[in-house]
Amino acid sequence: MSVQKRSREDIAKLIANDIPEGSYVNLGIGLPTNVAKFLPKDKEIFLHSENGVLAFGPPPQPGEEDQDLVNAGKELVTLLDGGCFMHHGDSFDIMRGGHLDICVIGAFQVAVNGDLANWHTGKADDVPAVGGAMDLAVGAKTIYVYMEHVTKKGEPKIVKELSYPITGEQCVNRIYTDLCIIELKDQKAYVTEIVEGLTFDELQAVTDCELIDARVA
Repeated sequence: MSVQKRSREDIAKLIANDIPEGSYVNLGIGLPTNVAKFLPKDKEIFLHSENGVLAFGPPPQPGEEDQDLVNAGKELVTLLDGGCFMHHGDSFDIMRGGHLDICVIGAFQVAVNGDLANWHTGKADDVPAVGGAMDLAVGAKTIYVYMEHVTKKGEPKIVKELSYPITGEQCVNRIYTDLCIIELKDQKAYVTEIVEGLTFDELQAVTDCELIDARVA
């Protein structure tokens, strides 16, 4: 496939621009934390991290780091005006209580029905437990997945059915990859955007489930 794929930063920019004003958003550990760097400054968006930080901002400038101010991935962040810290239990109350508008999360696989697998691939050295991903998958009102379209071996990550252990059932609403944007609805996958130079048939060839072309002419 000789097409210019989106970089991880390009995907983060797309997601950041799609987050509505006033949203309460959790950015999952790993790739999703990149989104914090690209949120429009003219939008008020409240970022939440499961370790107990609310209303944080992008990484600090050199020399302005506070080693006690980190997100759940232990990455340094900044605190915006009105931001706060809280007990871990209170942070999970936000997650489990339906108070998050959006969660941006990474994935190993997403099934066409919205099932999410993002914590274990079956390898012996994988993380020992699902952690807060399960709470986010079922607690957030909307789930955006941020990932590469295929594995390093070229295997599809968007599939008919999961082969990895499940994190949450029928929870994913939208998928952002280095090749396209897909909306999942009514057990179907609607392609709303494709990178320039890639045909729909080429995209289908690297996707395990059937795709529906829903691009606006």
